[in-house]
Amino acid sequence: MCASEIPAGTTPADTGHVVVIGAGIAGLAAAHRLLEHGARVTVLEASDRVGGKLLPGEIAGVRVDLGAESMLARRPEAVGLARRVGLAGRLQPPATASASLWTRGALRPMPKGHVMGVPGTAAALAGVLSPEGLARIERDAELPRTEVGDDVAVGEYVAARLGREVVDRLVEPLLGGVYAGDAYRISLRSAVPQLFEAARAHASLTEAVRALQGRTATSPPSGPVFMGIEGGIGTLPLAVAESVRAQGGEIVTGAPVTELRRTAPDGGWRVVAGDRVLHPGAVVVAVPARPAAELLRAEAPAAAAELSAVEYASMALITLAYRRSDAAALPEGSGFLVPPVDGRTIKASTFASRKWGWIGDEDPDLVVLRTSVGRYGETEILGRDDDGLVAVSRHDLQEATGLTAAPVATRVTRWQDGLPQYPVGHHARVARVRAHVAKLPGLAVCGAAYDGVGIPASIASAYAAADQLRGDLRGVEELTAHPVQSLHGGAGE
Repeated sequence: MCASEIPAGTTPADTGHVVVIGAGIAGLAAAHRLLEHGARVTVLEASDRVGGKLLPGEIAGVRVDLGAESMLARRPEAVGLARRVGLAGRLQPPATASASLWTRGALRPMPKGHVMGVPGTAAALAGVLSPEGLARIERDAELPRTEVGDDVAVGEYVAARLGREVVDRLVEPLLGGVYAGDAYRISLRSAVPQLFEAARAHASLTEAVRALQGRTATSPPSGPVFMGIEGGIGTLPLAVAESVRAQGGEIVTGAPVTELRRTAPDGGWRVVAGDRVLHPGAVVVAVPARPAAELLRAEAPAAAAELSAVEYASMALITLAYRRSDAAALPEGSGFLVPPVDGRTIKASTFASRKWGWIGDEDPDLVVLRTSVGRYGETEILGRDDDGLVAVSRHDLQEATGLTAAPVATRVTRWQDGLPQYPVGHHARVARVRAHVAKLPGLAVCGAAYDGVGIPASIASAYAAADQLRGDLRGVEELTAHPVQSLHGGAGE
């Protein structure tokens, strides 16, 4: 049966009822928004918990995040939602924002004066790049203008203008911390949109960066760049879920949706999850691209085909707890990033007890560190068992910091297909998905696969989807016209 063949005699849709498929932060934020609009909401989640990639946990009796551990605070969505669900008093900025690069055999201070690793002057990267690399940056002003067209890969464009060393030593580890991807594949338009727009307006790349920096200097943002939550970012979805239930919303876990079909040309859906059959007036699909494609295949095959092509990177987080006396020689700062070109296994480390004051307060005699492994296309490292990942993390930490002590506790958290990849053309793909979905009344999509992998971006996507169901397309139009940058983590993640 094709999408146009609506079955006759079906159960009438409850036009005031919306089903949200997926209880990650996007699905929960969509549900929260819909309830504020007066809808009756049911959230269906396939797993046994809410929160998706936001996961609270503990190690050696101290609360920690086992997923994303910070959120961009200079976008309003995530901090605003946290405040609305009662977490205002627990919002905390990082206790230290200084980070390092572990490159060329040493921990080096993270350079300033760049936009996602792209400098405005060669001097900004002194100490990180070789003399030859710094000299190559200076040639940017002499090169003819490079047309970026509708999109271009970040690494390809930056290397052509400034040399590969800028990409390999700084852009790659910074983007890797966000997307776990390959800078030479990642879309400039989707990943660093403000730089994409500036590059279209200026003759040289360094001139474009300086123009962005000048705008920031004229109207400097207030407040911290990142924000955490006492007890962990993983407590945010729990608080949103509690608020959803308090407003009358229903959240059902362990309920994978196996069928999504239209029941009327002008709206109305049949949603099957186990022995539950629901007939809502509208549906928000808030699951990753591949399961979303399976759900949409019957009614929106063109959108499903686009979503099936979205690739993901897998990663693992290794959390280690040490006695403070054993970690006394740990360097200052919040952690470090690792350029892949240096051939190390870990891609980053966060000194969590230093970065988040509440971790240190919970047990002053304990030091908690995190490392992360896994980038797009890497399979060997993630095939190792937990003991192997702990061992390689300890080895690299010793090489970088001199830490030789054995941890008192360890935890390994694996995120299979955790981060969607944004290759060149991603923005256009998302626009096509939304155009196909828009042909079906009462259907919207949201999540990290569309407009940014960070928490604020996922929430913005959710709000746009919820508003779309009410006929308010401003959010969707803004996201489609201007993809938004978001950061998955802070320094060292």
